[in-house]
Amino acid sequence: MTPAAPLEGLIVKATGGFYYVQAGGLWECRARGLFRKQGVRPLVGDRGLVEPTGEGEGYLVGLLPRKNALTRPAVANLDRLVLVASVADPAPNLFVLDKLMAIACHQGIPPALAVTKGDLADPEPLAAVYRRVGIPVFTLTPQGGGLEELRQALGRGISAFTGNSGVGKSTLLNRLDGRLGLQTGQTSRKLGRGRHTTRHVELFAMPPAGYIADTPGFSAVELERYEVIRREELADCFPEFSRFVGDCRFTGCSHTGEKGCAVAAAVERGEIPLSRWESYRALYEEAKKWKDWELKK
Repeated sequence: MTPAAPLEGLIVKATGGFYYVQAGGLWECRARGLFRKQGVRPLVGDRGLVEPTGEGEGYLVGLLPRKNALTRPAVANLDRLVLVASVADPAPNLFVLDKLMAIACHQGIPPALAVTKGDLADPEPLAAVYRRVGIPVFTLTPQGGGLEELRQALGRGISAFTGNSGVGKSTLLNRLDGRLGLQTGQTSRKLGRGRHTTRHVELFAMPPAGYIADTPGFSAVELERYEVIRREELADCFPEFSRFVGDCRFTGCSHTGEKGCAVAAAVERGEIPLSRWESYRALYEEAKKWKDWELKK
């Protein structure tokens, strides 16, 4: 008897060594040893091949090619990365936001920004910075303002949400779809950050044809360990620089403030937000410290 062909589906959850694949139904799968031998880790968002072994059970036996992947949050095949930032409690960290946006651009993932806790402070100064550079911004109010606009944007493709703990990420996802039932936590007054209330990455269907992922919170220190960008690639991760980089006086300009730098001139004219350029220069200094052997993956 010829064995049935493997089923193709979407990995929607990974926890405790099990992968849950949506393929005409939900399949609970163990991964074949070939992944470990090949040094490949299946991720939520991967398209996988399931070999059924019983009622709703099987083995994950293969993966289709990925278009992108992030290490943290550990998600593949993203169509957008939504950064959640609060205007207060905790205050936004523009360097962290810009670093995450650079990582997304480096991986070919369009970034977006969701601004929460607008009842505590005016969200417009923060929102205006990113609207100026062409990044979609959704400002959310406790009364539900901006929620439907964000929900419509999430109705196609796979979206991951990420942000520092305590910014209201899980609360926002619960408001987007009450069926999610994600656990939320209060911000620690002593530490100024939230408890890590989300324990694993999981995709949830968002009609008509989208999926959203909740992801564990992270700290700025943890970011140092993930998604290294070489200094020569960094300018490409700030899309607003693209209009100016070809006009620099000297070939090989680092765009950190050399004489004749067209990017620096654009900052002076107000065409590039100062905070974005400051983040770029800080990331450039970080990238200079990496050794070649550390960059090899």
